[in-house]
Amino acid sequence: MDKEQQQKPLNEEGTNKNLEDKSPEDLETKTDTEAKEKNQEKEILPEDKIKELEDKLARTFAEMENQRRRFEKEKEDAFEYGGTSFAKEALNLIDNLERSKQVLKNDDKLKDSDALNKTLEHLDIINKDLISIFGKNDIKPIDCLNKKLDPNFHQAMMEIEDDKNEPGTIVQEIQKGFTIKNRLLRPSLVCVSKKKEVKNKEITENKENKENN
Repeated sequence: MDKEQQQKPLNEEGTNKNLEDKSPEDLETKTDTEAKEKNQEKEILPEDKIKELEDKLARTFAEMENQRRRFEKEKEDAFEYGGTSFAKEALNLIDNLERSKQVLKNDDKLKDSDALNKTLEHLDIINKDLISIFGKNDIKPIDCLNKKLDPNFHQAMMEIEDDKNEPGTIVQEIQKGFTIKNRLLRPSLVCVSKKKEVKNKEITENKENKENN
């Protein structure tokens, strides 16, 4: 018992002595070192940071380039098609000329008169001049007669029975359509052909003839 009692204080003293040998500063330094090592493990490597910055820079440049292209496209459209509204209004001049010609032609008092012929000639000259001015500004009439109906350029207003042409062929132009550069300014208003419908009487007669035969 005496030996054991004597050894315990020695062990406790030895342990205390080891703790006492390490100062508080040493303990704090060790703690800081461990914390730094853990933080370094969590930190991104410089190479990864550089790569991330390069990706961000590339995306920024790509976005700037897209914005520049959109701006250039909008500027070109504004330059090329900025007069679209004015052009549509100007087409009313051509429409009014055509209406005036039809009114004069349908006037019984003026039919076959020199005054009518001269007036129509002058109206034709004005019409050709307008078409020429529009053509110089890339505003051109749509050629549609005897062509198949194209919804991109034509608008069918009515159907006319016609066996000479295939169904859907434009046989009459009500209002002339125009394009500006490669875009539709206004569609042509047209009449298209359709097959003649067989009347009910004819069908009944044909049936009766077949039954009698």
